Amino acid sequence: MVADPVPADPDIRVLVVDDHRVVRAGLTAFLATEDGIEVVGEAADGQAALDELAVLERAGTLPDVVLMDLEMPRMGGVEACRRARERWPSVEIVVVTSFADGDSVRAALEAGANGYVLKDTDADGVARAIRQAAAGHMHLDPAAARTLSDSLRAPRSAADALTPREREVLVLVASGASNREVGRRLGVTERTARTHVSNILAKLDLRSRTQAALWAVREGLAPAPDA
Repeated sequence: MVADPVPADPDIRVLVVDDHRVVRAGLTAFLATEDGIEVVGEAADGQAALDELAVLERAGTLPDVVLMDLEMPRMGGVEACRRARERWPSVEIVVVTSFADGDSVRAALEAGANGYVLKDTDADGVARAIRQAAAGHMHLDPAAARTLSDSLRAPRSAADALTPREREVLVLVASGASNREVGRRLGVTERTARTHVSNILAKLDLRSRTQAALWAVREGLAPAPDA
C-alpha cells in the first residue's frame, strides 16, 4: 500500500511596502528566489498597504508577514503598522528601514512590529527575519537591538523587586515565548502569565515585552538571542 504523500508546508505570504519602486522590485525579485516564501502584493505607502491588505483579505490571500518601510508619504510605517495590527492581528510586521535610532525602534515595536531590520542587511537576513516573524518570533537587527538596549534606563536594583516567579517569566519572555507558551512551561494559565508580564513591565518601568527582553539580556538575566 502506497502511503499518502505528506503535504508540503504552505508558503509564507509576504506583502512588500516601500515608497521606492527600486527597493520594492529588489525585495520582490530576491524573495522570488527563496523557497517557501511568496510575495502576494506590493504597496508604495502606509495607506496603500492597508488598502492592499483589505483586497488580499477578500481574496483569501492575506499575507503572513508585511515588510514595512518607516518613512513614506501619506501614511508612514508606524501608523500603518498600528492600524494593520488592530485590524489584522494575525499578520506579522517586519520593519525594513535605514533608521536605527532608539525613537524609531521603540515606535515601531510599540506599534506592533515584531521584526526590525536595516536596509543594509544582506538578503539572507531579510529572509531570516520573515521566517522568524511567521513563526511568531522576534527578530531585531543587532544595531537596532543595541540602540534600544542602551536607551533603557531601568535601574539594576529594579530586578530586586521581581519575585522568583516573575524572574522565571522574564527569562522565558527574553527567549521569545508568548504568554501561552509561558503558561504552558510554568503550569499556569495564559491569563496568569499575562498578569506576570504586566507586573514585570510596571516594576521595571518599561513599555513592551521586547524592552523587557532586551533589559533582561543587558542585565545578564537571560542569554542574548542569536543575531
